[in-house]
Amino acid sequence: MNYFDHKNLDWHLLEVFLTVLQESNVSRAAERLNLTQSTVSHSLNKLRAIFGDPLFVRSGRGIEPTERARNLRDPVMRILDDMKALADERAFEPTNQPLRFNIAANDLIRDVLFPSILKTANSMKVDLRLKFMPSGVPAAGLLNDARCDLIITPVPPDGPDIMQLKLIEGKMVCFYDASVRKPPDTWDSYRNDKRIEVRFADGRSSLSVVTDVDIIELNEPVVSVSNFGGVVRFVKGSDLIATELNYMALGPLRELDQAPLPFKTEPVSVYLVWHRRDTTDPAHRWLRKHVTQASKELLTRLN
Repeated sequence: MNYFDHKNLDWHLLEVFLTVLQESNVSRAAERLNLTQSTVSHSLNKLRAIFGDPLFVRSGRGIEPTERARNLRDPVMRILDDMKALADERAFEPTNQPLRFNIAANDLIRDVLFPSILKTANSMKVDLRLKFMPSGVPAAGLLNDARCDLIITPVPPDGPDIMQLKLIEGKMVCFYDASVRKPPDTWDSYRNDKRIEVRFADGRSSLSVVTDVDIIELNEPVVSVSNFGGVVRFVKGSDLIATELNYMALGPLRELDQAPLPFKTEPVSVYLVWHRRDTTDPAHRWLRKHVTQASKELLTRLN
């Protein structure tokens, strides 16, 4: 029987364990942690010695956790959350260290909110470092498993530990090229029009936030793209239309013309979403404050 000396464990080893468990890949875990692959492998060897278990075994091109590793997941997460809560009481000065965040957001939010936040941070001499991932229609697991620090989305995930704050409220409009065509002016003309859609990895489209429309009644889209930045090149110079949030006019769709939809729709809200464990974290609070402020400035720009 191996002797388990708990004094050999520390925050960094547990964080490496949890990240490798989530990614099932040492290279991806190293990238998330901003470590070299050899450093992660060395940490795993220390963990194997401490727990007396392989923890991860090769499977195809990735690795699979052992039963012992799977059973450690929840206790390790609780330990890390408790340690983080202790650290949240520390005095915080944003200029003392790099602030690193992983953010799940579509290219609209990325383009219209975060450039100004980064400029503000630079003016304050804050070393802010941001990594973005597509949000699509996000799942709670992104936050529960600490794959990202913040989600900004019109479709916030549900969960007992998921916190949310409404940032902005907009409306869906029709984007088109006025040099080629006029916007649809009736439900029938809209329903039968040629359109382009943004379709996310989970199969849902951005039109799914429009609860007032029966998507089944619409013609099949001529083009589907994976992000909002792909819409402009297809619509410009064509008779295609796109139905997206009016805030797109400040970001990815600023080159296109827009018009109200020819039917009544409810407003669409965009939410800032995070995990309860990060609520009191001072660096996280700092970022949430600046995201909220940038959202208020966005309202001014649109109006």
